[in-house]
Amino acid sequence: MALMDAKRAEKISKALSDPTRLKILNEIKKKAECLYCVDLYDNINLAQPSISHHLKQLTETSLINSEKEGRNIKYTLNNDVIDEYIHFLQGLKK
Repeated sequence: MALMDAKRAEKISKALSDPTRLKILNEIKKKAECLYCVDLYDNINLAQPSISHHLKQLTETSLINSEKEGRNIKYTLNNDVIDEYIHFLQGLKK
């Protein structure tokens, strides 16, 4: 497992501080394989540009992976980064 530095942990913490982004992560988790942007419109009451903004933030921090499939983009959780983040936080305990 790669070591996460404090700066990267800070960026991830900021991304996770938004309740909408937490909802998005939870929706992706519910769909074990992947989730498409259109799936989020049904479950999160936001306009498409707002959802896209939140997806961009999550992608930039590598919390989710995006993969283009034709005209659609599918999103999956990046469990490696989530595990690294949790490991970093656990390292703060005495």
